Amino acid sequence: MNIKLRGRIFLTFDIETMSGLHIGGSDEGISIGGVDKTVIRDPLTNRPYIPGSSLRGKIRSLVEKYTGAEQNYPIAQIKIHSAKTREEYINSDVCQVFGISGADFSTPTRLIVRDVQMSEKSVEELNQLRTDLPFTEVKTEVAIDRVTSQASPRQMERVPAGTVFSDAQMIYSLYDGGDASSAADLERFKTVITGMQLLEDDYLGGLGSRGSGRIALVNIRVEVKSSQDYDRRLPVHPDGSYPRLANLVEDYTQLKGRISDALVL
Repeated sequence: MNIKLRGRIFLTFDIETMSGLHIGGSDEGISIGGVDKTVIRDPLTNRPYIPGSSLRGKIRSLVEKYTGAEQNYPIAQIKIHSAKTREEYINSDVCQVFGISGADFSTPTRLIVRDVQMSEKSVEELNQLRTDLPFTEVKTEVAIDRVTSQASPRQMERVPAGTVFSDAQMIYSLYDGGDASSAADLERFKTVITGMQLLEDDYLGGLGSRGSGRIALVNIRVEVKSSQDYDRRLPVHPDGSYPRLANLVEDYTQLKGRISDALVL
């Protein structure tokens, strides 16, 4: 099967934490201040960051639930949706956007999600605040035994509300050849936007049902590269960026037309 890349859509945005954010790291950090649940950190800078796998996995899970896709393929301690037949794969936006493994009928995964680093402005602000741990706060929670009424306190590490992780990037590819169609891929791009909406209405990371992980996606930029002129990366928004995700959603029909024109589909 010969597959040809027709172009790529680049979504770049900032992630603003509206409540404390906990994306779990290694339990080796328990000895630091007695924290029970630590956050993941960049080993070179010691700064918390958002792994692309966490962002991508959360969006995929939300889209699967939104579309009612059966979560039938175990990976570690979770399950994802995976098409079992070629026909099912062709009709599955989830599988074509986010990919599946071990299937000889699948085409390349469309969506790539990069790790996201804390903005330099937030680094400076958190340094000035002198937080409980470097760049993070410690939130104490108390579990109450309903039989004995015994309290069991535990401490959770979180990135404070108001922190910005800058220049998050999602790269969405469009293909032609075999079962792949760049026109169909462009239609499926809405799956990514819907996933971003679902994420804003849900939470990122852990402890979300107890208030953590609320985020906003802001300062969204959309650019494209066409296979006909891959040296050029063209912006497809007249004002440069969308202040908030809601602005992009409102303009989506016009945006899709501009993307199609830029990619010469």
